[in-house]
Amino acid sequence: MLIAILLIVGGYLVGSVASAIITCRLMGLPDPRGEGSGNPGATNVLRFGGRKAAAITLTGDILKGLLPVLVARLLGAGPGVVGAVAVAAFVGHLYPVFFNFRGGKGVATAGGALLALTPPVGLIAVVIWLVLAALFRYASLAGVSAAVAAPVLAWLFGYPGPVILAALVMGALLIWRHQTNIQRLLAGTEGRIGTGREEPES
Repeated sequence: MLIAILLIVGGYLVGSVASAIITCRLMGLPDPRGEGSGNPGATNVLRFGGRKAAAITLTGDILKGLLPVLVARLLGAGPGVVGAVAVAAFVGHLYPVFFNFRGGKGVATAGGALLALTPPVGLIAVVIWLVLAALFRYASLAGVSAAVAAPVLAWLFGYPGPVILAALVMGALLIWRHQTNIQRLLAGTEGRIGTGREEPES
């Protein structure tokens, strides 16, 4: 029980490491929370910091979802604990304790967590994101679609209940964090990728 608690708390703390903020500080860039949309994610960093800073941010956001889950699996944790670690890392990104609980929207971190938690589902979710983003150029639409697909895919692949529940919780939270984007999509005012107006996804 103690190991399970430590893994879950550790997952949250790792998720709370804001890659965008740290990357910008190390590279001498402005705090992303005060630039662009104010969202500490890779897309916002791309706007004012360039591709290198955005790539580092994206990699960090993926790894902080991936690594805690991998550690839990390597230590032999059961599906319930592994799923809880995935959710904890994701929640850490959304509400980081180290940065006044002001985090990003979680697409990249959820993707990393899914890749470790349910590799086939994670890979398909990434493909869904890439295809929809390329076709429609709406990052938010791609992210929400992948979030909807993930728990369904986890169920179709026959993963245990706790893993499906973890995918469902992350998907629901991700969709909730995209409420404003969804409203803009429905109104036809959402910015497209490459126009400089799209909302950050990581």
